[in-house]
Amino acid sequence: MKKGIISVLASVISILVGLLFGLLLLILVNSSQAFPKFGELLTAGVSNLPKLAKVLYQAAPLIMTGLAVAFAFKTGLFNIGASGQYTVGAFCALLCAIVFQLPWWVCLLASFVAGAIWGFFPGLFKALFNVNEVITSIMFNWIGMMAVNLLCMNLKNADGKLVMLPIAWVSSPIKDRTAALSYANPNAIIPKAGLDKLFNSNYMNISIFIAIAIAILLWVVLNRTTFGYELKACGYNKNASIYAGINAKRNIVLSMMISGAMAGLGGGLYYLSGTAEYTIQKVLLPMGFNGISVALLATSNPIGSIFSALFISYIQVGGESLQPVYAKEMIDIIIAVIIYLSAFALLTKTIISKYIRTDKSNVNEESKAAPVPAAVTGNAEDGAGLLPDTAKKTTEESEGVEK
Repeated sequence: MKKGIISVLASVISILVGLLFGLLLLILVNSSQAFPKFGELLTAGVSNLPKLAKVLYQAAPLIMTGLAVAFAFKTGLFNIGASGQYTVGAFCALLCAIVFQLPWWVCLLASFVAGAIWGFFPGLFKALFNVNEVITSIMFNWIGMMAVNLLCMNLKNADGKLVMLPIAWVSSPIKDRTAALSYANPNAIIPKAGLDKLFNSNYMNISIFIAIAIAILLWVVLNRTTFGYELKACGYNKNASIYAGINAKRNIVLSMMISGAMAGLGGGLYYLSGTAEYTIQKVLLPMGFNGISVALLATSNPIGSIFSALFISYIQVGGESLQPVYAKEMIDIIIAVIIYLSAFALLTKTIISKYIRTDKSNVNEESKAAPVPAAVTGNAEDGAGLLPDTAKKTTEESEGVEK
């Protein structure tokens, strides 16, 4: 059995166990409505086109944050700073859109660069001073969030008016969120390419296709290029890589920068959709942490991250159908359990691999212990063999060559 099939099987088992726990929780809270609502949870995401559009809309940034974590995993690093990189990337995208009035593709590029810069610092500290990237990336999460809040509330134009808040564009007393792009800069909204009419939803745009294309590109880089091989080699064994002549310090920094760029781009994809506005935050945005569950469910495979992100988004949209019978926190608990169990996907994969390896070893031992018939071996002593004439002819030809 191939490793890919084992990885998929391990993830599916983790998901099924998590869903089973969710069903038991629904039964405990309200047994009469548990099974109907659980059915709606599983089917709401495809019940109509607008729901499916929302699934795809939320999946795009999830794919990017999942790729951020998965890429770091592949290179032996744990990027838990995706939330901060996502936030900084979102801010720079909105800054270019609202303040500098740039088109959407330039704003996306700005989010990409901003995320890479925010991932540069944990990578640099890891490479030069061997500071654990988990510690530095956690701290940069809070630094990023606080810095973005501060800038959003204090950036002013020449007239002294706030430029990131809606009061600068429309007559509104709301000052805790950025201006709507439909008023500030419609050209900064990611193109919908007619998909909004096809799905009958404003959520739908080309973001999901951009995310899928980047996931495929990242898979190619990791598995089909020398650069990707060097990055993975450093992840598997840093000392052996250095002995082989690979610049491990450079690769650590580049790995964290690429990882941060993925998360930053995810922020750009979400907030340039035209339906989301950045709100002044008091807690870290959950999108970056959801990327950890996406990466774990995908066992750090870029292609697998596409499907695991779609699943997480699907469950989130389906969870809306639980209300008002169940509290909105119910789906958060179910998703949290699935995310928690996704951490066991690697453990499940290891158990399955050992079980299959044991079965194969037993088969090999039995085949070695079984006697081989003389008719198959063509033993010369008892004159048995399937092709004695051919063997004799081959022997005579070889003797002739020697002569």
